[in-house]
Amino acid sequence: MHMKKPIFFLCSALLLFSVVPSTGFASVPDAAVEGQKPELVSHAITEEQVPIVVALNTAEVLAEKQVNLNAPLIPTVDSNTVASRAVEKNVGLFSRRIKERFALYLSRSGQYLGMMQEILRAKNVPEDIVFLSLIESGFNPYAYSIAKAAGPWQFISSTAKRYGLEIDWWKDERRDPVKSTMAAADYLKDLHGMFGSWSLAMAAYNAGEGKIMRAIRKNKSDDYWDLLGTRHIRTETKEYVPRFIAASMIAANPREFGFEDIEYHQPMSYDEVVLAAPIDLAVAAECAETDLDTIKKLNPELRRWCTPPDMSQYVLRIPKGKKDLFEEKLAAVPGDERLTIERYPVQKGDTFKKIARKTGISEQVILSLNPAEKIMPLTAGTEIYLPPKGAYVADPDDRRRAVKKKVSYRSSKVLKSSSQSAKGKQKKSSAKRR
Repeated sequence: MHMKKPIFFLCSALLLFSVVPSTGFASVPDAAVEGQKPELVSHAITEEQVPIVVALNTAEVLAEKQVNLNAPLIPTVDSNTVASRAVEKNVGLFSRRIKERFALYLSRSGQYLGMMQEILRAKNVPEDIVFLSLIESGFNPYAYSIAKAAGPWQFISSTAKRYGLEIDWWKDERRDPVKSTMAAADYLKDLHGMFGSWSLAMAAYNAGEGKIMRAIRKNKSDDYWDLLGTRHIRTETKEYVPRFIAASMIAANPREFGFEDIEYHQPMSYDEVVLAAPIDLAVAAECAETDLDTIKKLNPELRRWCTPPDMSQYVLRIPKGKKDLFEEKLAAVPGDERLTIERYPVQKGDTFKKIARKTGISEQVILSLNPAEKIMPLTAGTEIYLPPKGAYVADPDDRRRAVKKKVSYRSSKVLKSSSQSAKGKQKKSSAKRR
């Protein structure tokens, strides 16, 4: 068995890894692309990840002291039986139980690993923290969890926005591998400043700062491994660092663990063009002489058929070496042919519900697509924007909101029915007394 040698060799050696890792959760299905069923992951940043700024003065700590990139990412704990068994179990999970899926994640990592490590180094964070993206999402930009976390680093919306990522109807920057890596680096660096160790920082990344702080206080120990034998953190968080170590070990030497002939994806490579006005992604593909799928893969933050119309400028990624060609061909496209949009003239008696029923476009989409000052109140003769036929595809967040709206509507009907029933009984009771 591979575990004969000490498994906690992850000191400075971890910082020298040159191969690519993968994600390894038994609950993580195969990759998803836009329009397909999204990848679901069980490990996500939770709503409890609220910064304990007042108590810890994180910013001051980080300003005074830079992170030592040569320090061990995970301290050596060869004698720790609990830790050793936890890592060994997860090595078995990745190399046997979900081997085929893990191989897929290993191959996908080739596209993003180098770029992400470069960002981490620039942010003064150990580059092998990159393997958290491996166990969070399998390096899948379209990963979406049951906890509503999204992207390669599995941010929930509140934490994402706290670290500068924008989320709206047009785009979700959690899905962008560059922007989300920068946010994850900042967040992890703050967590390291709070807890003083990368193992606790990673545990807090999974469970939230508050939970880890409370667990340390109750257990009277700031050693992550001491928390594994307590009830103060969830099983998921107890598995988190061992999974990180196991995945990192396999990624560093996949052949040793039975992964032969991994075909790594080509590293992400692109040019950027600055757009002063919105355009269809199909138009962008034509101007770059590529296909629509390639444009979407280079710009996974985009949720719709076009670049965001509500931005004065948008930086779009196109295949490497196509910038001059793109700008030349786009200049030749007439302005009214660059963006496709449907216009609906509001008729007397129209409501958003009626328009949604007539057009087949949900109320939420109509409201998201039109500026409030233009459509409130809704008056006859006003033209409102609708997505072009066949262009709008609901993504996981759209579907979640639709379900939430249905549940809310049903709940209100139940409450209304209960209220009417109570009033009816009250009337009958009054009649009997009379």
